[in-house]
Amino acid sequence: MRRREFIMLAGATAAAWPSCVGAQAALPVIGFVSSSNASPNSANSLLSAFRQGLNESGYVEGQNVIIEYRWAGGRADKLPELVADLLHSRVALIVASGGFASAMAAKAATETIPILFVAVLILSKWDS
Repeated sequence: MRRREFIMLAGATAAAWPSCVGAQAALPVIGFVSSSNASPNSANSLLSAFRQGLNESGYVEGQNVIIEYRWAGGRADKLPELVADLLHSRVALIVASGGFASAMAAKAATETIPILFVAVLILSKWDS
């Protein structure tokens, strides 16, 4: 291989390298927003069930999906800001938990991103 051919090959490889590296697909991001007073630690059973459902559908957090969590701490006035932050993270889906206010904040923020509203029904022994 002559010098000129080598320089052309090296230049072409160097020019193509950034596009090859950037061609890796980014993982989808799910936004999880909750208006409740819960935190990731206190809502462990809810989050475990959520992750289990994702796993049953073939999604494993950190492997083929990323989950961004936002907690309003019982302050519904923080929800629009939290949802806007999730939209800035380019989420593919918003999971709204903790009550009606979370779902309404998500609905008000986007018309294009799907929203999954999570409702938890707790039955006492008197309800059955």
